[in-house]
Order: sequence, then structure tokens, then C-alpha cells
Amino acid sequence: MILSHRHRFIFFAVPRTATHAIRAALQPILGDSDWQQEILRLRLRSPLPALAKIGHGHITVREAQAALPDEVWRSYFKFAFVRNPYDRYVSICAMLNKRNPSYAGREVAFMKRALRVARFRQRVLVRPQAELLVTDAGELGLDCIGHYERLQQSFADICQHLDIAAPLLAVENATAHQSSAACYDDELQQLVRDFYARDFALFRYPAALPCA
Repeated sequence: MILSHRHRFIFFAVPRTATHAIRAALQPILGDSDWQQEILRLRLRSPLPALAKIGHGHITVREAQAALPDEVWRSYFKFAFVRNPYDRYVSICAMLNKRNPSYAGREVAFMKRALRVARFRQRVLVRPQAELLVTDAGELGLDCIGHYERLQQSFADICQHLDIAAPLLAVENATAHQSSAACYDDELQQLVRDFYARDFALFRYPAALPCA
């Protein structure tokens, strides 16, 4: 998460949606009173104790709204990026197995087995994007949603709204993996459709698997 008082925005970092690239692009324009929470690499924590104690940078809309002053919440421009659940789940599992030499060739089996484990489904990395971005009332709590599938254009549109320059996004924290079409059988497709049902509906992603 990034909060900029200088430019009056709040960026919500949804896992595996190019958040590291977006953080890197926004970093140079942040002011002295701006802050971000990112624990994996930057080791930065919010000055707000309620958010700092969460222990990672993927703050939810509900958590932020509860911790921030009402005036900030109401008046600042709030945005995040989302990704097709099929592609995002492949990326999640590839990242979790980055140092696992036995993962290659067993991707489908791992992805099916993992998604049936309650503890795995509860990980912030894995949770549906909608859970991170809705209010207590169940409504989308943002002013703008960018899409990973048209990342640079979505980022440019948001920067234009904020009246800041939109640099080209670099590739950050990427994982190597096969296309989604090569990673799914019918059973895995159904598991992903069921678990991420609200992501498909709320962010208007088709239930059909993307082509290779």
C-alpha cells in the first residue's frame, strides 16, 4: 500500500498484479510526508500502528478505511490493479515454487491439491482480489481499477487523473511459467472458477480460459 498526501492518492497492492513495478514507478514522486507499507523487500511500514502490525504490504480496503481519518478516506483517489484469476493463480503458484525444482512438470497437480487446502486459500497471496478491495458493505471501495492485461495504459490513465508523469513500467518480481492455457485441465478450471467466482463477476473477467 502507498498513501500519498502530496498527490492525494491511496494505492492498494493486490498480490501478483505488477505491484512491485507500480511501486517503483511511483516512488520518485512521493513527498516527505507520504508513506508506504511493503515488507518483502523494502521493509517499510505504515506510521499507523493498526496497519503496521499487519506485517505485509497487501492492506485491504476494510483495514485502511478503519485506520485512516475519514477526510483522507473520502477525498483521496483510491486505486488498485487486478488480473484475470486464471493467469493470477498460475503466477501465484509459480512464485511459491520458485526454488522448488520438483515443481516443473507437476504444476497442475500442485495447483489442484493446494486449492483444496483451507490454510493455503487463506494466504493473502492467494485470497480472491475482491476480498482485498471491498468495503464492509461488500461494495468496491475504490475510485479506479486498473487491469494487468493492459497494464501500461491503465497506469497512464491513472497518472493522468493524478496529474503526474507516467513512466514506462519495468518488469519487477516476475516469474517464469507456461501460459494459462497449458496449465489447466477441466478439474482445475472448475476449482479456480469456484474459488475466484467473485473476482470473475466483479472485475468482469470471462469464465472461459484465456487462449495461449
